[in-house]
Amino acid sequence: MKRKQHWEKVYKTKSDNDVGWFQEIPQTSIRLVETYASGKDLLMIEVGGGNSFLTKRLYDDGFYNLTIIDVSGKALERCRNRFGDVCRDIQWIETDILDFNTDALFQIWHDRAVFHFLIDDDEIRKYAEVAAKSIAAGGYLIIAAFSLTGPKSCSGLPITQYSEEKFCNVFSKYFKLVESFDDLHITPSGNQQNFVWAVFKRN
Repeated sequence: MKRKQHWEKVYKTKSDNDVGWFQEIPQTSIRLVETYASGKDLLMIEVGGGNSFLTKRLYDDGFYNLTIIDVSGKALERCRNRFGDVCRDIQWIETDILDFNTDALFQIWHDRAVFHFLIDDDEIRKYAEVAAKSIAAGGYLIIAAFSLTGPKSCSGLPITQYSEEKFCNVFSKYFKLVESFDDLHITPSGNQQNFVWAVFKRN
């Protein structure tokens, strides 16, 4: 509940350009999805994607089987408003990712927003379990987090920094690492944030 209250407040009080993670054109995310998607009709989930511009970019490019999950209803409302009446195919789910349960099996799982906010070991393990249960065999987990040289907090909350090795420690029980690389994000205010990305394939 505290997590939900925090993010509802953020999206009620801050505009898009007021938050450090804003990307009007999420180039790295788009490139990775297009690289690992076997086709545009596949099932894809964006975790923490309530106010991400990635959803609209992918939809406009022909990816229609999208599920957007976010703990903040306000964030999801903002994203829906970008689509108008053309988002009938999109599934919008308001819930904490740790409580997410579905019979669907996704071919692409994308998260640039949620994972590094988990700082409790049990929650981190739970996230890996939820992802493993929700991703089809041979499907891909595309994930980003602040790197070991990145910020130690975000939006007033502590985060967990990651490296390729730390990612593997969390996910290697269920996934095989395909690639990992560092990336530099420039915030709307001009600050630099170091990220690490990883792509895993479901066993």
